[in-house]
Amino acid sequence: MSPENENPAKIMIVAGEASGDLHGSNLVRAIRNIRPDTRFYGIGGKHLGDAGVELVARSSEMAVVGLTEVAAKLNFILKIFFRLRKSLEEEKPDLVILIDYPDFNIPLARAAKKRGIRVFYYISPQVWAWRRGRIRSIRKCVDRMAVIFPFEEAMYREAGVEATFVGHPLLDTARRRYKREEALELFGVKDNVTTVAVLPGSRESEVTRLLPVMMKAAEILSNSLGSLQFILPLADTLDRHLVEDMLEKSPVPFRIVEDSIYDVLCISDAAIVTSGTATVEAALMETPMVVIYRVSGFTYLIGRLLVDVEHISMANIIAGKTIVTELIQDDATPERIAKEIAGILTNDVKRSEMKQELKKVREKMGEPGGAGRAAKLAVELLEKDES
Repeated sequence: MSPENENPAKIMIVAGEASGDLHGSNLVRAIRNIRPDTRFYGIGGKHLGDAGVELVARSSEMAVVGLTEVAAKLNFILKIFFRLRKSLEEEKPDLVILIDYPDFNIPLARAAKKRGIRVFYYISPQVWAWRRGRIRSIRKCVDRMAVIFPFEEAMYREAGVEATFVGHPLLDTARRRYKREEALELFGVKDNVTTVAVLPGSRESEVTRLLPVMMKAAEILSNSLGSLQFILPLADTLDRHLVEDMLEKSPVPFRIVEDSIYDVLCISDAAIVTSGTATVEAALMETPMVVIYRVSGFTYLIGRLLVDVEHISMANIIAGKTIVTELIQDDATPERIAKEIAGILTNDVKRSEMKQELKKVREKMGEPGGAGRAAKLAVELLEKDES
């Protein structure tokens, strides 16, 4: 049946985080390559908006880290949840696509399933790390999953969930745009000076909590190693003025670069990275790194009780061993960060070995084209009801 003869499909898509917004937009475009007249509505950010999704709420308003942030935004999140749940009856979407964001998306999947609407889950919640019991809920309310890490497919299939490994979506976007000389000139940094990338996260709460620690680490490194240059690739979810105001307090100069994270990582000798998607991006660029993570004391205490995973960074999880240092909570001090980064910068063997291990991690993450493969699975599910 050709696209011209099909009834236009309507899909709800929900991406409550910045990374989901990017990956969701690529999925939307890939679906439209197959079904050009498909209409999308739901939750997302700039990327999904640019892809033509009618946004009910923005992902920047929905993203939270830790229990204290959930409490602060709970009323707004519930309001949006009930609005989307109501739209299941009013809009009657043909398919619901959910991207990570499990505490919101799994209840929404239940509501869709109850109304006979098929559910496609793209990018799994990290059930292998904590609250593994959610797999049972997923089995009951999700029709199909497209997972992005190789170990997830077997885990879900063993639990009775129809899951397919499609490859990590960042493999399609994680590439440099400029030659090294062009990037150096564009960013205003020198070729003969050691460069350290600083990635403080994509949420305001992460940045306000972690950037001051990174700034102090940069100061210690500059005092101990001499001439260094620091560069900060700004997440598109952040207000540049917020970051600039914070960096003004640092005696060490920082270069802020927008929309060029992969080129920044490629020209950097090492990186200080907040745990999250950025650790995957640094791994794909094979940039030696130190991963840091801090949340409120209460959230960390609860997390210790719930989380059952040896590592927090995907580079280490995929490798199945420690290849990059993780500094969590009280260990994420300026002094420890500076010590670990100095160890990378001053030890050529250590830096080379880490790059080789990161290359192996990249190879395990599949092949480019994951969004296209996921789109085919989603359209197959969509067309089950049409046949």
